[in-house]
Amino acid sequence: MKRNALVSLRNVGVAYDGHEVLEHVDLDIYPDDFLGVIGPNGGGKTTLVQAIVGNVPYSGSISYAPELFRGRERLIGYMPQQSAFDRNFPISVAEVVMSGLQGQRKFFSRYTSRDRRRAEELLQEAGIGNIADRPIGEISGGQMQRALLCRAIISEPRLLILDEPANFVDNRFENELYRMLAELNRRMAIVMISHDLGTITSVVRNIVCVNYHVHRHDSNVISEEQLRNYDCPIQLISHGNIPHTVLGPHADHCGCRH
Repeated sequence: MKRNALVSLRNVGVAYDGHEVLEHVDLDIYPDDFLGVIGPNGGGKTTLVQAIVGNVPYSGSISYAPELFRGRERLIGYMPQQSAFDRNFPISVAEVVMSGLQGQRKFFSRYTSRDRRRAEELLQEAGIGNIADRPIGEISGGQMQRALLCRAIISEPRLLILDEPANFVDNRFENELYRMLAELNRRMAIVMISHDLGTITSVVRNIVCVNYHVHRHDSNVISEEQLRNYDCPIQLISHGNIPHTVLGPHADHCGCRH
């Protein structure tokens, strides 16, 4: 039976200053997806999700299913890398979380007491309810990651996009993060960029390899031969005591972009 996609990319390309970063991208994201996005540094992983979110210009087409909208609001939650967030901005942790509601209200409208309660509930669930009123410039990297996750889900999106969400967090919260994501995936699709291949292959259901081109692999187990065919210079050996191995780039004749 044919499934209807939440998001469909067709022949999408992205270029910066005349340099192609992504080319001829075809990709469908479905309502029950939990996609792990892998690939080499500079291969276009963040650019791909930025195009889906609408933060970068692109050629080709990206279409969104009607269920991804609430009025004019697009129900996509996005957690960027920390480097994309200005931590010098004079704003509290709770206000960071509530800023995820901007799409639901008019410009300059005030947050309500209900918004505040929801933000505090999410921060409590993330284990940082005690820092709701602290300025973001005074919190740790791990605390910031948790706050950004709360910000991404406060609007109850239908699609959640995460760019390296486990960066800066300790092992305890990393395990809790993946438990939270498994729960969230019951009601929303998730697309997660990660360099931690051994961990995400035990969490996600499907792999998307990005290295200039994009290839979706409908399993969380992927062979070295398949990755070579996808121009993705990463090798997964097995699951178990040695869950993954990262190799150097393929030889020049393979056609990869290094």
